[in-house]
Amino acid sequence: MKDVVTSILKNEGKILILKRSNKVGSFQGKWAGISGYVEKHDSSPLERAIIEIREETGLSENEIRFIKAAKPIEIRDGEVIWRVHAFLFEARKKEIKIDWEHSEYKWIELDEIKNYDVIPSLNDVIHALLEE
Repeated sequence: MKDVVTSILKNEGKILILKRSNKVGSFQGKWAGISGYVEKHDSSPLERAIIEIREETGLSENEIRFIKAAKPIEIRDGEVIWRVHAFLFEARKKEIKIDWEHSEYKWIELDEIKNYDVIPSLNDVIHALLEE
C-alpha cells in the first residue's frame, strides 16, 4: 500500500485543480489536487500536505488555512493500492506559482469537475471533503 496526500484548496467558492505534467511518473495529463507521497520517516500526512502545497503552488503556510481532513480513502489502481489522506484548505489568494509537476491550473466551480479528465481518486476526495 502506498500512502499519499491530496489537498483541495478553495477560495471564494471555487476549488483549485492542477493538470499533471508529462514529467511526473503517474497520471500524466490528468487533473488533480495537490498530491504527494507520505514517507513514513519524514512527516505526518498533514505535515506532508502543507509541504506539498508550498512546493506545488508557492503558497506559504500563512497563506492557507486548514479546514478539515477526511478519513483515508483506499483506491486500487491495478496492482497498487493507494491510501489517500485527503485535506481541505482555504487559500487566502488565488495567485499561485506551479512547479514542474503541473502544466496548468484552474480555479473552478465544484460542479465543473465533471468536465475534466481527473485522476481516479479525485472525485472521491472531493466528495469526502466538500459534500458531507
